[in-house]
Amino acid sequence: METTAGQRIVIRGSSVGAPERHGQILEVRGNDGGPPFYVRFDDGHESLVYPGPDCVLEHT
Repeated sequence: METTAGQRIVIRGSSVGAPERHGQILEVRGNDGGPPFYVRFDDGHESLVYPGPDCVLEHT
């Protein structure tokens, strides 16, 4: 998964009924646009994210 800062990311719930988390990628810390990504989620929480199969990028 490769991206740039400013892209939106969605982390799908890992179990039935678990909510999705939406956020904006603030920094791409890996090489050539790869992970990890520093993300600010819509609830204000910021975290370093190593995306798994439950993550998708929102293309705007």
